[in-house]
Amino acid sequence: MTVLLGGIIVLAAVLGGYVLSHGDILALWQPYELIIIGGAALGAFITANSTKVSIATFKQIPKLLLKSRFNKTLYLELLALLYQLFHIIRREGLIAVEHHIEDPHSSNIFTRFPLILRDKYTMTFICDYLRIIILGQMKAYELENLMDIDLETHYHEKSAPATALSKVADALPGFGIVAAVLGIVITMQSLGGPPEVIGVHVAAALVGTFLGILLAYGFVAPLSQAMEHSADEESKFYECIKICLLASVSGMPPQVAVEFGRKALYSHVRPDFYELEEHIKASKQESSLNN
Repeated sequence: MTVLLGGIIVLAAVLGGYVLSHGDILALWQPYELIIIGGAALGAFITANSTKVSIATFKQIPKLLLKSRFNKTLYLELLALLYQLFHIIRREGLIAVEHHIEDPHSSNIFTRFPLILRDKYTMTFICDYLRIIILGQMKAYELENLMDIDLETHYHEKSAPATALSKVADALPGFGIVAAVLGIVITMQSLGGPPEVIGVHVAAALVGTFLGILLAYGFVAPLSQAMEHSADEESKFYECIKICLLASVSGMPPQVAVEFGRKALYSHVRPDFYELEEHIKASKQESSLNN
């Protein structure tokens, strides 16, 4: 919603100031200039990026209008789930969680945390590394190196749309100049005509420059930045899982292992110690009732 609000403020400030300065709002309506600038930007975007990145970018833009899923509720579920898994490992050994990670959708642990269970990549990440821990008997530093490679690859993939959109923002002022130059060409062809006709053509040419700069710095660049923030939020989520798993592999008790992950979170989504403790107790009570 903040993305939509920001766009409205940009339009209100620019157009409002223009109208208050006694400008004619209809003079800014130049659809052919928009076709030149928008079409050229779209063509350059498609040329510069793979089909996968292009599709991912268009899919990600509408998601920016929604509230981020990486909130305190999600992190409470994540940390409580990891605590349950670590508790079983500490009490019964690594093999005890094998049937849970092989079929999470029928597990009496994972099914209690639907926000985590419905996220395919998160489930794959947790289950794959638990399998590696079970099968490989890896040292903590070896596991950390592998996780870092995995998370770096994932981050680059998720941030590719933001980078692609940023390049479009850099190019838009140039395409605005292209539209302006074409408008000047049309103006030169009209020399000798009525002054009001020449004035209309000059205004249209200047609007091309205006639109290129406004679209670049008022809309496309902020959207790119918002996508980058979204990728950073997702990266922090998986970093939290990584820290918890490494703490558990290093021999930390379950409560301490999830506390390591909690401390890595941003303050606005980090549950406090007692919130997490109460959530863990509630999930343990639910588990005992189900059993």
